[in-house]
Amino acid sequence: MNVHELHLETNRKAWNERAELHVGSKFYDVPGFKAGRCSLNAIERDALGDVADKTVLHLQCHFGQDTLSLARLGAKATGVDFSPEAIKIARQLRSDLKLEADFVCEDVLKLELNKVFDIVYTSYGVLTWLDDLNRWADRVDAHLAPGGVFHLVEFHPTLMMFDFDSKELAYHYFRHHYQEEVAGSYAAQDDERVHSEHFWSHSLGEVLTPLLERGFQLLEFEEYDYSPYGCFSNMNEEEPGVWRWDSKIRFPHLFRLKMTR
Repeated sequence: MNVHELHLETNRKAWNERAELHVGSKFYDVPGFKAGRCSLNAIERDALGDVADKTVLHLQCHFGQDTLSLARLGAKATGVDFSPEAIKIARQLRSDLKLEADFVCEDVLKLELNKVFDIVYTSYGVLTWLDDLNRWADRVDAHLAPGGVFHLVEFHPTLMMFDFDSKELAYHYFRHHYQEEVAGSYAAQDDERVHSEHFWSHSLGEVLTPLLERGFQLLEFEEYDYSPYGCFSNMNEEEPGVWRWDSKIRFPHLFRLKMTR
């Protein structure tokens, strides 16, 4: 087993446990979702536009709420995640809601579906779990149809430099590997279970360059000084769906890319 696979197995164990925890959390509000709530935020809804009858590949889908929201909007959606437990829950949720969507359990860096999609989409806390953005860009490229569109919404690397509890700078802006023992979860911060996890920081340039090298063209780039989720310590909800980390200055919380090739 190589280093990538060792790191992957450690993270997979953590995310299998989190999937079981998250499905019952207030953060994910599965009862509300089953009643018709769309899990997509305005940022990504506006960027994606009309997805009816379009094929959409959703990378790192967790237990599938966004994938199924896309299906509700008329997309022919496929969700991918490396956690067997998350995919099991996603398939059960699909069955409960009687929706059409495919779910694939696979490491996104090894993904080979032998088909292409009109849209490839990924969002919120995804890149930090990937050790090689060149391989990631290859997989995006391999699964995007000619003239298709790639959408990414992600936490800004500037925000991720901070330790949210101490409010001190703690992490590199540029690529760096970390291994930590982490208690709880962003969706259940009072949970006492401790998970070992590997994660990586990536700069904006390290995200963009592999895509540009593969011929992608940048259509839109936006930065946002808020998050739609209060998922970190010391965040304040200034208005519904607008969370900002407790700081005296405004700085980017998210960035969004729209690219084609």
